[in-house]
Amino acid sequence: MIIAKNLTKRYGKHTALDNLSFTIEAGEAVALWGANGAGKTTTLRCLLGIQGFEGELTISGINVSRNAKAARAAIGYVPQETVFYDMTVMETLFFYARLKKTELQRANTVLEQVQLEAHHIKRVNMLSGGMKQRLALAIALLADPPVLVLDEPTANLDVKAQRDFIHTVQLLNQAGKTIVFSSHRLDEVIALGSRVLVLAEGKLTLECPPQELAHKLGLHRWLRIWVAAQHKDTTLRILHEQGYATMPNGRSVYVQVTSDGKIAPLRSLESASIPVEDFDLIDGEIMLKETDHD
Repeated sequence: MIIAKNLTKRYGKHTALDNLSFTIEAGEAVALWGANGAGKTTTLRCLLGIQGFEGELTISGINVSRNAKAARAAIGYVPQETVFYDMTVMETLFFYARLKKTELQRANTVLEQVQLEAHHIKRVNMLSGGMKQRLALAIALLADPPVLVLDEPTANLDVKAQRDFIHTVQLLNQAGKTIVFSSHRLDEVIALGSRVLVLAEGKLTLECPPQELAHKLGLHRWLRIWVAAQHKDTTLRILHEQGYATMPNGRSVYVQVTSDGKIAPLRSLESASIPVEDFDLIDGEIMLKETDHD
């Protein structure tokens, strides 16, 4: 389905991709893993035909360098966050269906695929973050492309929305869609991926099944805990006094835990009468952003 040979991309003196080669078979779900600047986004931009590069890249037998438009038509793209016009869900789908020159009745089909049928008359600005991301997925599916490219698709979603979105993509993969996605969440990679390509400084440094990634890279396990704003400082102090490594992130706190010690931080907060609103277990590297306030 996708064949990349010696992909190279330079920005001045900086090499974003360095002779990167890989193959993705039809029906696979392949994760791109790596730190910021590893080359994940540049790789996805090459797949989308919006980034020039050296080397060879084919999608469904189409040479991306020679026919980027045709190659792009074989891909449905879901960015980390999408900005929509102030229309209803169905009006939005009709708008993009016309842009993509697909039949308008496809809107009903994709709404069902992403479980948004009951919200078709809602205005987009009334949707939750998870629903907006599922709408972005519906738009990507309008032309029924064989390949879906997802760039950190659940990075800005809460725990339930993350799980719902992952489940929807799992069903699409089981139905035959080829999935290529970037992620920094090991639980997401394990749930969605059949294979992981680990990038570092634009090179492919490791290729393995998702279940082997944590061991091979020595990744940590983190417990993400959501507390009310007035309890955040006390939460950090208590966990620090207990000897935990912590990282604040908006209304949540990341706590490094062992594989069998995830309950202990929650019990510590319970003993201090600090109510926990939600929590999530994450395996992998935590890449925090100043704008992340979930």
